[in-house]
Amino acid sequence: MTLKLTARTAMFGMALLASSAAFAQDNCPNRGDLDAQFCDANKDLVADTPTDPKKLKDPSTLVFAFTPVEDPSIYEKLFRPFMGHLSQCVGKKVVFFPVQSNAAQIEAMRSGRLHIAAFSPGPVNFAVNLAGAVPFAIRGNDHGPVGMNLKMIVQTGSSFQKLDDLKGKRIAHTSPSSNSGNLAPRALFPKLGLTPDKDYKVVYSGKHDQSILGVKTGDYEAAPVASDVLEHMTARGVVGKDDFRVLYTSEMFPTDAYAYAYNLTPALQDKIKACFFDYKVPAEMAKGLGGDRFLPITYKKDWELVRTVAQSSGESFTREAFDKAAQKK
Repeated sequence: MTLKLTARTAMFGMALLASSAAFAQDNCPNRGDLDAQFCDANKDLVADTPTDPKKLKDPSTLVFAFTPVEDPSIYEKLFRPFMGHLSQCVGKKVVFFPVQSNAAQIEAMRSGRLHIAAFSPGPVNFAVNLAGAVPFAIRGNDHGPVGMNLKMIVQTGSSFQKLDDLKGKRIAHTSPSSNSGNLAPRALFPKLGLTPDKDYKVVYSGKHDQSILGVKTGDYEAAPVASDVLEHMTARGVVGKDDFRVLYTSEMFPTDAYAYAYNLTPALQDKIKACFFDYKVPAEMAKGLGGDRFLPITYKKDWELVRTVAQSSGESFTREAFDKAAQKK
Protein backbone atom coordinates (compact mmCIF):
# COMPACT_ATOMS: atom_id res chain seq x y z
CA MET A 1 0.00 0.00 0.00
CA THR A 2 2.79 2.37 0.94
CA LEU A 3 4.75 1.45 -2.16
CA LYS A 4 1.73 2.05 -4.39
CA LEU A 5 1.03 5.38 -2.75
CA THR A 6 4.67 6.38 -3.09
CA ALA A 7 4.75 5.36 -6.72
CA ARG A 8 1.54 7.21 -7.47
CA THR A 9 2.81 10.27 -5.65
CA ALA A 10 6.08 10.12 -7.58
CA MET A 11 4.22 9.72 -10.87
CA PHE A 12 1.96 12.65 -9.99
CA GLY A 13 5.00 14.74 -9.05
CA MET A 14 6.74 13.89 -12.30
CA ALA A 15 3.63 14.75 -14.27
CA LEU A 16 3.31 18.02 -12.39
CA LEU A 17 6.94 18.88 -13.09
CA ALA A 18 6.53 18.02 -16.74
CA SER A 19 3.38 20.10 -16.89
CA SER A 20 5.12 23.02 -15.18
CA ALA A 21 8.09 22.76 -17.55
CA ALA A 22 5.77 22.71 -20.54
CA PHE A 23 3.86 25.67 -19.13
CA ALA A 24 7.11 27.60 -18.60
CA GLN A 25 8.21 26.69 -22.12
CA ASP A 26 4.92 27.84 -23.65
CA ASN A 27 4.88 31.12 -21.73
CA CYS A 28 8.47 32.18 -22.46
CA PRO A 29 8.68 34.09 -25.76
CA ASN A 30 12.48 33.88 -25.85
CA ARG A 31 15.01 31.78 -23.97
CA GLY A 32 18.07 32.10 -26.18
CA ASP A 33 20.97 30.08 -24.74
CA LEU A 34 19.62 30.13 -21.19
CA ASP A 35 18.78 26.95 -19.30
CA ALA A 36 15.16 25.76 -19.44
CA GLN A 37 14.22 27.20 -16.04
CA PHE A 38 14.98 30.77 -17.18
CA CYS A 39 13.38 33.18 -19.64
CA ASP A 40 14.82 36.13 -21.57
CA ALA A 41 11.76 37.95 -22.88
CA ASN A 42 13.60 41.27 -23.30
CA LYS A 43 16.50 39.58 -25.16
CA ASP A 44 19.26 41.11 -23.01
CA LEU A 45 20.88 37.62 -22.80
CA VAL A 46 20.35 37.24 -19.03
CA ALA A 47 17.54 35.61 -17.06
CA ASP A 48 14.52 37.79 -16.40
CA THR A 49 13.46 38.46 -12.83
CA PRO A 50 10.43 36.21 -12.09
CA THR A 51 7.07 37.96 -12.31
CA ASP A 52 5.54 35.49 -9.85
CA PRO A 53 6.13 36.89 -6.31
CA LYS A 54 6.30 33.32 -4.96
CA LYS A 55 9.49 32.73 -6.95
CA LEU A 56 11.32 35.78 -5.61
CA LYS A 57 13.92 35.52 -2.85
CA ASP A 58 14.68 38.01 -0.09
CA PRO A 59 17.15 36.12 2.14
CA SER A 60 17.96 37.36 5.63
CA THR A 61 21.66 36.54 4.99
CA LEU A 62 23.40 37.32 1.71
CA VAL A 63 26.21 35.00 0.60
CA PHE A 64 29.05 36.46 -1.49
CA ALA A 65 31.89 34.63 -3.29
CA PHE A 66 34.91 35.78 -5.25
CA THR A 67 36.25 33.93 -8.27
CA PRO A 68 38.67 31.14 -7.20
CA VAL A 69 41.77 32.33 -9.07
CA GLU A 70 43.90 32.03 -5.91
CA ASP A 71 43.56 30.90 -2.29
CA PRO A 72 40.09 32.16 -1.20
CA SER A 73 41.47 33.33 2.17
CA ILE A 74 43.42 36.06 0.37
CA TYR A 75 40.25 37.55 -1.04
CA GLU A 76 38.21 37.01 2.11
CA LYS A 77 40.65 39.35 3.86
CA LEU A 78 40.63 41.90 1.01
CA PHE A 79 36.83 41.99 0.88
CA ARG A 80 36.30 42.19 4.65
CA PRO A 81 35.76 45.99 4.67
CA PHE A 82 33.41 45.72 1.71
CA MET A 83 31.43 42.94 3.42
CA GLY A 84 30.87 45.28 6.35
CA HIS A 85 29.78 48.10 4.05
CA LEU A 86 27.42 45.87 2.07
CA SER A 87 25.86 44.46 5.25
CA GLN A 88 25.19 47.91 6.66
CA CYS A 89 23.99 49.24 3.32
CA VAL A 90 21.45 46.49 2.54
CA GLY A 91 20.50 45.94 6.18
CA LYS A 92 21.30 42.22 6.11
CA LYS A 93 24.05 39.91 7.31
CA VAL A 94 26.60 39.27 4.55
CA VAL A 95 29.00 36.32 4.61
CA PHE A 96 31.94 35.37 2.41
CA PHE A 97 31.74 31.90 0.85
CA PRO A 98 35.18 30.47 -0.08
CA VAL A 99 34.78 28.46 -3.29
CA GLN A 100 37.51 26.20 -4.66
CA SER A 101 36.56 25.99 -8.33
CA ASN A 102 34.60 27.79 -11.03
CA ALA A 103 32.22 24.83 -11.26
CA ALA A 104 31.51 24.93 -7.51
CA GLN A 105 30.83 28.67 -7.64
CA ILE A 106 28.38 28.31 -10.53
CA GLU A 107 26.58 25.36 -8.91
CA ALA A 108 26.28 27.31 -5.65
CA MET A 109 24.41 30.14 -7.38
CA ARG A 110 22.34 27.72 -9.44
CA SER A 111 21.22 25.91 -6.27
CA GLY A 112 20.32 29.14 -4.47
CA ARG A 113 23.16 28.97 -1.91
CA LEU A 114 25.01 31.96 -3.42
CA HIS A 115 23.40 35.36 -3.98
CA ILE A 116 26.20 37.67 -5.16
CA ALA A 117 29.48 36.70 -6.80
CA ALA A 118 32.45 37.89 -8.79
CA PHE A 119 32.92 35.47 -11.68
CA SER A 120 36.05 35.23 -13.83
CA PRO A 121 35.57 36.38 -17.46
CA GLY A 122 35.16 32.92 -18.99
CA PRO A 123 32.93 31.31 -16.33
CA VAL A 124 30.62 34.37 -16.47
CA ASN A 125 29.07 32.85 -19.60
CA PHE A 126 28.22 29.58 -17.85
CA ALA A 127 27.01 31.45 -14.75
CA VAL A 128 24.60 33.50 -16.85
CA ASN A 129 23.21 30.58 -18.86
CA LEU A 130 23.07 27.91 -16.16
CA ALA A 131 22.85 29.69 -12.80
CA GLY A 132 20.77 32.77 -13.58
CA ALA A 133 23.61 35.16 -12.76
CA VAL A 134 22.98 38.78 -13.78
CA PRO A 135 26.28 40.69 -14.23
CA PHE A 136 25.95 44.33 -13.18
CA ALA A 137 29.37 45.67 -12.15
CA ILE A 138 33.08 45.57 -12.86
CA ARG A 139 36.02 47.16 -11.07
CA GLY A 140 37.33 50.37 -12.61
CA ASN A 141 38.86 53.81 -12.16
CA ASP A 142 38.78 57.29 -13.72
CA HIS A 143 39.72 55.82 -17.09
CA GLY A 144 36.97 53.20 -17.14
CA PRO A 145 36.84 49.44 -16.43
CA VAL A 146 40.00 47.65 -15.30
CA GLY A 147 41.02 44.91 -17.73
CA MET A 148 43.58 42.15 -18.01
CA ASN A 149 45.61 40.41 -20.69
CA LEU A 150 46.42 36.80 -21.45
CA LYS A 151 50.16 36.31 -21.00
CA MET A 152 52.10 33.21 -21.99
CA ILE A 153 54.86 32.91 -19.41
CA VAL A 154 58.00 30.76 -19.20
CA GLN A 155 60.89 30.71 -16.75
CA THR A 156 63.33 33.55 -17.34
CA GLY A 157 66.20 31.07 -17.54
CA SER A 158 64.52 28.79 -20.06
CA SER A 159 65.56 28.50 -23.70
CA PHE A 160 62.08 29.44 -24.98
CA GLN A 161 62.08 32.74 -26.88
CA LYS A 162 58.90 32.54 -28.99
CA LEU A 163 55.64 30.62 -29.05
CA ASP A 164 56.90 28.25 -31.74
CA ASP A 165 59.57 27.02 -29.29
CA LEU A 166 56.81 25.50 -27.13
CA LYS A 167 55.82 22.81 -29.61
CA GLY A 168 55.93 19.38 -28.01
CA LYS A 169 56.07 20.80 -24.50
CA ARG A 170 53.86 20.36 -21.41
CA ILE A 171 51.86 23.55 -20.83
CA ALA A 172 49.46 24.36 -18.00
CA HIS A 173 46.03 25.74 -18.79
CA THR A 174 44.04 26.71 -15.71
CA SER A 175 40.53 25.25 -16.13
CA PRO A 176 38.31 24.45 -19.12
CA SER A 177 35.95 27.40 -18.59
CA SER A 178 38.69 30.01 -18.01
CA ASN A 179 38.96 32.76 -20.61
CA SER A 180 42.65 33.72 -20.40
CA GLY A 181 43.66 30.35 -18.98
CA ASN A 182 42.09 28.17 -21.70
CA LEU A 183 39.48 29.53 -24.11
CA ALA A 184 41.48 32.52 -25.39
CA PRO A 185 44.64 30.44 -26.01
CA ARG A 186 42.56 27.94 -27.97
CA ALA A 187 41.05 30.74 -30.06
CA LEU A 188 44.17 32.91 -30.52
CA PHE A 189 47.21 30.63 -30.59
CA PRO A 190 46.32 28.59 -33.72
CA LYS A 191 46.46 31.82 -35.75
CA LEU A 192 50.03 32.20 -34.47
CA GLY A 193 51.04 28.67 -35.44
CA LEU A 194 50.57 26.99 -32.05
CA THR A 195 47.50 24.80 -31.54
CA PRO A 196 46.75 23.50 -28.01
CA ASP A 197 46.44 19.69 -27.73
CA LYS A 198 47.98 19.35 -31.20
CA ASP A 199 51.28 21.23 -30.91
CA TYR A 200 51.65 20.90 -27.14
CA LYS A 201 50.24 18.83 -24.30
CA VAL A 202 47.59 20.64 -22.23
CA VAL A 203 47.42 19.88 -18.51
CA TYR A 204 44.95 21.65 -16.22
CA SER A 205 46.42 23.19 -13.08
CA GLY A 206 43.06 24.25 -11.59
CA LYS A 207 43.83 27.94 -10.96
CA HIS A 208 45.94 30.80 -12.29
CA ASP A 209 48.14 30.88 -9.20
CA GLN A 210 48.85 27.16 -9.56
CA SER A 211 49.88 27.67 -13.19
CA ILE A 212 52.17 30.55 -12.24
CA LEU A 213 53.77 28.69 -9.35
CA GLY A 214 54.06 25.58 -11.51
CA VAL A 215 56.09 27.44 -14.13
CA LYS A 216 58.28 28.92 -11.42
CA THR A 217 59.06 25.52 -9.91
CA GLY A 218 59.49 23.82 -13.28
CA ASP A 219 56.42 21.59 -13.03
CA TYR A 220 55.18 23.18 -16.27
CA GLU A 221 57.29 24.55 -19.10
CA ALA A 222 54.88 27.40 -19.82
CA ALA A 223 51.40 28.66 -18.97
CA PRO A 224 48.86 31.13 -20.35
CA VAL A 225 47.70 33.19 -17.35
CA ALA A 226 45.74 36.32 -16.46
CA SER A 227 47.99 39.36 -16.16
CA ASP A 228 46.14 40.73 -13.13
CA VAL A 229 46.72 37.56 -11.10
CA LEU A 230 50.41 37.60 -12.05
CA GLU A 231 50.65 41.26 -11.02
CA HIS A 232 48.93 40.64 -7.68
CA MET A 233 51.19 37.68 -6.86
CA THR A 234 54.27 39.74 -7.78
CA ALA A 235 53.10 42.67 -5.63
CA ARG A 236 52.68 40.34 -2.63
CA GLY A 237 56.12 38.84 -3.16
CA VAL A 238 54.80 35.35 -3.90
CA VAL A 239 56.79 35.41 -7.14
CA GLY A 240 59.48 37.79 -8.37
CA LYS A 241 59.13 40.13 -11.34
CA ASP A 242 62.25 38.56 -12.84
CA ASP A 243 61.05 34.96 -12.47
CA PHE A 244 59.33 34.89 -15.85
CA ARG A 245 59.72 35.84 -19.49
CA VAL A 246 56.53 36.74 -21.39
CA LEU A 247 56.34 35.24 -24.88
CA TYR A 248 52.92 36.62 -25.79
CA THR A 249 50.49 39.30 -24.58
CA SER A 250 46.92 39.49 -25.88
CA GLU A 251 44.63 42.46 -26.29
CA MET A 252 42.76 43.65 -23.20
CA PHE A 253 39.89 41.56 -21.82
CA PRO A 254 37.42 42.58 -19.10
CA THR A 255 38.20 41.31 -15.64
CA ASP A 256 35.81 39.74 -13.11
CA ALA A 257 32.09 40.51 -13.41
CA TYR A 258 30.02 41.02 -10.27
CA ALA A 259 26.59 39.44 -10.54
CA TYR A 260 23.50 38.83 -8.42
CA ALA A 261 21.07 35.92 -8.65
CA TYR A 262 18.18 36.63 -11.04
CA ASN A 263 15.46 35.71 -8.54
CA LEU A 264 16.31 38.22 -5.81
CA THR A 265 13.51 40.73 -5.30
CA PRO A 266 13.73 43.81 -7.56
CA ALA A 267 14.07 46.02 -4.48
CA LEU A 268 17.01 43.97 -3.21
CA GLN A 269 18.64 43.97 -6.66
CA ASP A 270 18.43 47.76 -6.79
CA LYS A 271 19.79 48.10 -3.26
CA ILE A 272 22.74 45.79 -4.01
CA LYS A 273 23.65 47.79 -7.13
CA ALA A 274 23.44 51.09 -5.27
CA CYS A 275 25.63 49.75 -2.47
CA PHE A 276 28.30 48.64 -4.95
CA PHE A 277 28.32 51.87 -6.93
CA ASP A 278 28.40 54.08 -3.82
CA TYR A 279 31.38 52.24 -2.31
CA LYS A 280 34.76 53.96 -2.16
CA VAL A 281 37.29 51.14 -2.45
CA PRO A 282 40.00 51.41 0.25
CA ALA A 283 43.65 51.57 -0.80
CA GLU A 284 44.54 48.01 0.30
CA MET A 285 41.60 46.51 -1.60
CA ALA A 286 42.37 48.63 -4.67
CA LYS A 287 46.01 47.54 -4.62
CA GLY A 288 45.11 43.88 -4.20
CA LEU A 289 42.38 43.77 -6.84
CA GLY A 290 42.89 46.70 -9.19
CA GLY A 291 40.39 49.54 -9.56
CA ASP A 292 39.18 51.99 -6.96
CA ARG A 293 35.44 51.75 -7.65
CA PHE A 294 32.68 49.62 -9.16
CA LEU A 295 31.29 50.61 -12.56
CA PRO A 296 28.02 49.46 -14.18
CA ILE A 297 28.07 46.94 -17.03
CA THR A 298 25.67 44.81 -19.05
CA TYR A 299 26.42 41.26 -20.07
CA LYS A 300 25.12 41.74 -23.61
CA LYS A 301 27.43 44.67 -24.42
CA ASP A 302 30.45 44.34 -22.16
CA TRP A 303 30.99 40.58 -22.47
CA GLU A 304 30.66 40.41 -26.26
CA LEU A 305 34.43 40.01 -26.79
CA VAL A 306 34.69 37.18 -24.25
CA ARG A 307 31.73 35.35 -25.82
CA THR A 308 33.17 35.79 -29.31
CA VAL A 309 36.58 34.43 -28.31
CA ALA A 310 35.03 31.46 -26.52
CA GLN A 311 32.73 30.62 -29.42
CA SER A 312 35.58 30.87 -31.92
CA SER A 313 37.41 28.25 -29.86
CA GLY A 314 34.42 25.94 -30.27
CA GLU A 315 33.02 26.50 -26.77
CA SER A 316 29.31 26.56 -26.02
CA PHE A 317 27.72 27.45 -22.70
CA THR A 318 25.22 24.64 -22.24
CA ARG A 319 24.75 22.23 -19.35
CA GLU A 320 26.29 19.47 -21.45
CA ALA A 321 29.39 21.57 -22.15
CA PHE A 322 29.63 22.54 -18.47
CA ASP A 323 29.47 18.91 -17.28
CA LYS A 324 32.01 17.87 -19.90
CA ALA A 325 34.39 20.65 -18.84
CA ALA A 326 34.01 19.74 -15.16
CA GLN A 327 35.18 16.19 -15.91
CA LYS A 328 38.46 17.33 -17.47
CA LYS A 329 41.55 17.14 -15.32
